[in-house]
Amino acid sequence: MPALADRLKEFSISASVVMTVKARELAAQGIKVISLASGEPDFASPPHAVEAAHKAALAGDTKYPPQDGTKELKQAIQRKFKRDNKLDYALDEIIVTNGGKQAIFNAFMASVNPGEEIVIPAPYWISYADMAKVAGGKPVLVSCPQNNGFKLRAEDLEAAITPNTKWVMLNFPNNPTGAACSREEMQAIAEVLLRHPHVWVMTDDMYEHLVYDGFEFCTIAEVEPRLKDRTLTVNGASKTYAMTGWRVGFAGGPKALIKGMINIQGQATSGVSTIGQAAAAAALDGPQDLVRERAAIYRERRDLVVDMLNQAPGLACHKPEGAFYVFPNVAGCLGKTSAGGRRIETDGDFALALLEEKYVATVQGSAYGMSPYIRISYATDTASLREACARIQEFCRDLR
Repeated sequence: MPALADRLKEFSISASVVMTVKARELAAQGIKVISLASGEPDFASPPHAVEAAHKAALAGDTKYPPQDGTKELKQAIQRKFKRDNKLDYALDEIIVTNGGKQAIFNAFMASVNPGEEIVIPAPYWISYADMAKVAGGKPVLVSCPQNNGFKLRAEDLEAAITPNTKWVMLNFPNNPTGAACSREEMQAIAEVLLRHPHVWVMTDDMYEHLVYDGFEFCTIAEVEPRLKDRTLTVNGASKTYAMTGWRVGFAGGPKALIKGMINIQGQATSGVSTIGQAAAAAALDGPQDLVRERAAIYRERRDLVVDMLNQAPGLACHKPEGAFYVFPNVAGCLGKTSAGGRRIETDGDFALALLEEKYVATVQGSAYGMSPYIRISYATDTASLREACARIQEFCRDLR
């Protein structure tokens, strides 16, 4: 058999996918597994978005779409950026992509030369570093420890930037920690970036509407307009509107960069599903009450999970500002042995033993660039969360 490409050696299958698959395999054996491994809302897509897709299909809107997105959706995105972020983008400064993930991939592929550096605050969403590698770039990880609320400090960012830096990646509210930066914290980051005009800035704002306790979201180009001409603002319908399967993401940025991203997309996938775009336009332009109602439910879930995890011996769980994840520290459980006889030396050991003995799927923090932690998604129903946390408490109590 001919050999596969060497680039495949640079990265592996997403750890969250691996744990989700393991959970499904156990479930297929008739075991009641509770999966907290996947970052997918358990809510239904908005009814008016589904209806818009249905109408588009019945109307024959089923032909090849424009590579950069339909005019109707791009105009809706334009209004969204103005309404939510106070950002003005022309239509040729907007691209529609197959999920927010493709926007990031397109940007790296359109801009990164071999060996150029992408600064990524850690913990980080698994795909950032791997996509940077696929594009020929070099991920540079900047630790954002729990004692700083898992947030990026300006001085740490300053120390990470070099003449070879191409991008700085921002993701607040963050996956996997839920941490979010205040306007003052974002301004401090912006001041660093202003001193390095050779650096592009990418902000993944997928969780912007999932913030709690009166926290106010802000995005970097809004906070510091002088950065707008080298900032790519990435977002999508997946998390805000529970539309993960529709695969509609989008980004606003400088015209030349967007043009390059469209070129990359044209060679990879072409445009996004026409009916998916119709649904996304309806979601963006439609009533937003559902978003606020669901954010309130997520906040209640967060409080439940944080409280129950902090009652588990050996765990310490920080209460985050947003998203639908918590990132508890499992250091107090290391060096012990589970009831099933498994030695817990790492966060990976903890996550695997928890799945195989208590049938709760989580993801080890090492996959996100920081140990010893696990990521827990609370984007599932409250009853399941309560049961899962009770199982985690029992697992921790049984460690010896």
